[in-house]
Amino acid sequence: MTQANQPQARTGLPIYQQISEMLIRDIAAGRLPDGERLPPERVMAADIGIAVGTLRRALEDLEEKGLLERVQGSGNYIRTQNLRSHFYSMFRIELLEGGGFPNARVLSIDVLDKPDDLPAFGTAPRASRIRRLRLLDETPIALEEIWLDGSMGEVAADGLEDSLYEYYKRALNFWITRAEDRVSFAPLPDWGPPALACKPGDTAGYIERLSWADTADSIEFSRTWFDTSRAHYVQRMR
Repeated sequence: MTQANQPQARTGLPIYQQISEMLIRDIAAGRLPDGERLPPERVMAADIGIAVGTLRRALEDLEEKGLLERVQGSGNYIRTQNLRSHFYSMFRIELLEGGGFPNARVLSIDVLDKPDDLPAFGTAPRASRIRRLRLLDETPIALEEIWLDGSMGEVAADGLEDSLYEYYKRALNFWITRAEDRVSFAPLPDWGPPALACKPGDTAGYIERLSWADTADSIEFSRTWFDTSRAHYVQRMR
């Protein structure tokens, strides 16, 4: 098991949930394979730098998600059969050294007519455009521009600094079930904040994603520009 970085207070998630989601990222990345026994809870809590009680709440959260089996007198074991239903199985950008706890800072939210340069998605003529600065372990990594079809509901700023897919489930009552990524390179746009190391016009890694819920039409289109000097796109097959 790789040692987790202690979560930062900036995200709105409680500490135990940050720890849970750090572990989910390690599971999704294959660093915690199915059947692996986690270290004893006191050792694990000391390595991360949190109280044992906080760690236990995180492990309970993993157990509720079907990603952990707690065997009395034996230990805690990773279970991956339910991983495909979790949004982190779709998150592919990692730090060069591996992993990284993701969160984001919202730059703007607007409801706009869909521009002509977007691929066809959804059924409404308008969409919510969300622009965010994506961070991994508080390191600015990428710019995101997400377009959510207007038929899916109204987006509010509250909660968008954590997982967007969790926000969809909690606030808009739908779940992203699959996504299709296309990866290439593109110049960084001019609307990013100076916190990002690469500058407007610099060549960046580029991801276009179409996402589906339980509908025939895709309901979301997003594009992400990421700093290839700090992060890479990872795809693993199971």
